[in-house]
Amino acid sequence: MKAIEVESYGDSDELSVVDVPTPEPEAGEVRIEIEAAGINFADIMQRRGHYPSGPEAPYVPGMEAAGTVDAVGEGVDDLSVGDRVVGMLDTGGYAEYVTAPADLLFPIPEAMSFDEAAGFPVQFLTAHACLFEWGGLEADESVLIQAAAGGVGTAAVQLASNHGAEVFGTASTQEKLDLAAELGCDHPINYTETDFREIVEAETDGEGVDLVLESVGDDVFDRSLDAMAHFGRMVTYGVASGVPAEVSNQRLLFENKTVKGFHLGQAAMHDPDRVMQAVPELTEGLASGDLEIILGESFALEDAAEAHQYIEDRKSSGKIVLKP
Repeated sequence: MKAIEVESYGDSDELSVVDVPTPEPEAGEVRIEIEAAGINFADIMQRRGHYPSGPEAPYVPGMEAAGTVDAVGEGVDDLSVGDRVVGMLDTGGYAEYVTAPADLLFPIPEAMSFDEAAGFPVQFLTAHACLFEWGGLEADESVLIQAAAGGVGTAAVQLASNHGAEVFGTASTQEKLDLAAELGCDHPINYTETDFREIVEAETDGEGVDLVLESVGDDVFDRSLDAMAHFGRMVTYGVASGVPAEVSNQRLLFENKTVKGFHLGQAAMHDPDRVMQAVPELTEGLASGDLEIILGESFALEDAAEAHQYIEDRKSSGKIVLKP
């Protein structure tokens, strides 16, 4: 089968097309013929070699894939050949086929496309957990969502707005700001033209927001702390800048602010019920139309390097997928 391999850590040109043996499912696993693979910024961080405990090169990236079951391993009773499924993976999604534990897969609703399904698990479970399970967002509170037009951002804006919160969101272009506004962002902020702290201060009468979802690191992390209210909370779930942030415990204690970290894979491993309990609510919201999976550009599998660069150049909105 064809797959994409990270030959060594580095820029997007380290992604190349290779021919590798088609995997066989072991006990408890199924093999999926992939129709769409989701790209996450974590894939880019892994490729750069900046991901703690990430895979060692060479490897096939991809932690999210949707497709059809085409082979079933021993001991799998609840999935059959032909079933449409989507799941989270450690690696291997940038390929024509992948094997995965059957208990980590979700059935794809009839009305949902493979592309949409590939945009569901990582972004919606991350957004929901950061907002509610880790962030404790209440209906009468305010939230600042960094990268509000991205995959997780578009999910988080919808969830927070539907919950009744006042939503601030940052993005880099007017097109992305318009998208965030359509999804329920009350205060779209162009971070290339305006310091988001000024908008937050003006719109909250100097109080700051109750919650921040932060995924950039570097000085965005520091300025997000500035934008938080007394007793405010932050959930940090990414380092898109590539520069990890540091925080002074003295600042946290004197300003009574809380910072929590969230990593979907680790959270699902150590407390799966806490993460996965949101699935029925999310799938119901998608089925009813209260939630929408926002799809961006799709790229052919062999154009994975171009897709990575497209995201790194901040051209993307919504979920970017690869199509084998």
